[in-house]
Amino acid sequence: MALIVQKFGGTSVGNAERIKLVAKRVIADKKKNNRVVVVVSAMGDTTDDLINLAEQITKNPSEREMDMLLSTGEQVSIALLAMAIHNQGVEAISFTGPQVGIITDNIHRKAKIISINADRIHKELEKNKIVIVAGFQGIDENQDITTLGRGGSDTTAVALAAALKADLCEIYTDVDGIYTADPRIIPNAKKFSYITYDETLELASLGAQVLHSRSVEIAKKYNIPLRVRSTFSKDKGTMLLSEEKYGKENKNMEKILVSGVACDKNEAKVSIIDIPDRPGIAAQIFGELADGNIVVDMIIQSAGEDGKNDISFTVMKGDLDKTLEIMENTAKKMKAKKVIYDKNIAKVSAVGIGMRSHSGVAARMFRILGNAGINIQMISTSEIKISCVVSQKDADKALQVIHKEFNLGK
Repeated sequence: MALIVQKFGGTSVGNAERIKLVAKRVIADKKKNNRVVVVVSAMGDTTDDLINLAEQITKNPSEREMDMLLSTGEQVSIALLAMAIHNQGVEAISFTGPQVGIITDNIHRKAKIISINADRIHKELEKNKIVIVAGFQGIDENQDITTLGRGGSDTTAVALAAALKADLCEIYTDVDGIYTADPRIIPNAKKFSYITYDETLELASLGAQVLHSRSVEIAKKYNIPLRVRSTFSKDKGTMLLSEEKYGKENKNMEKILVSGVACDKNEAKVSIIDIPDRPGIAAQIFGELADGNIVVDMIIQSAGEDGKNDISFTVMKGDLDKTLEIMENTAKKMKAKKVIYDKNIAKVSAVGIGMRSHSGVAARMFRILGNAGINIQMISTSEIKISCVVSQKDADKALQVIHKEFNLGK
């Protein structure tokens, strides 16, 4: 008897009819002699609606109270799904994250899971029930409700799969798998049957929105078989594998230079101009950002001149106001000239494990962007990815020419 964890996103449970469809799908898997745990997101645009409602009350809501508010969306979904399953004659029980012992740190709206006590889930599974858990939420040591940030339901599902030692974790969404690029921008993008954890982690962190990057990190760490598929079709979707297992499925893996491309339009660039060029300055800047729980992505420091230099970095747009507040104070203390920012940027990236054993990939990418008249503002690389910051108006074009250059539509 296999144990399966299934996660259904907001579009999958967007209305009563879709919730009934999910109930049928879950029951069908249960009747195949599986034990089933289901993680559910809030219905449709519920989270956005709740955020908008809060903003009508105050422009600066308490993050603790925002977690209290936003966690209610999933509570609606889990109860309705349990009712839909009951209505089809099958036993089910719903739980919030705190009720099943999802313990997090106390960073509201960006909490990280510390531990999960799966005893209550196991007890209900032993009673032959389908267990439904609210995604996106947990509880801290002060018994305060916390949320895991956007995409947190993916993280909940994979973390539960690890805690339960599940045989499979399935992420159900409104797309039928992971593609070489966003098919809304690249119509000839191809769907992967298999992809490595590392490639998916890079694509997820670089703007591909199919999976939350933290969920992929957990899947890789605990070697959880993870499949992404559509709620609305029977397509098998895309299976995430370790590099070793992927190599067995794809004998030509080292011949594939680039597996996929991604674009992130949700970042902003911040620059501190004319900083004193002395040891410890960078540590001070990024230490203060870390103290403010700001995640920094790409960083560039210019060559010093006249005892001064510039530092530029990127952050999520949602963190921009807080970042600017911190940096303005830092700039005054350092006697820097000014702080400037640009919200009209995008990060385009190419990812592929074949890059480890091939040279010239970066040169091809930079050349094709140059030929298309696209200026590169920042560059970041790793073993299996190359990222460039470009103007947001050039983002889709950049994605298209890179996708074509590496023959990803074939």
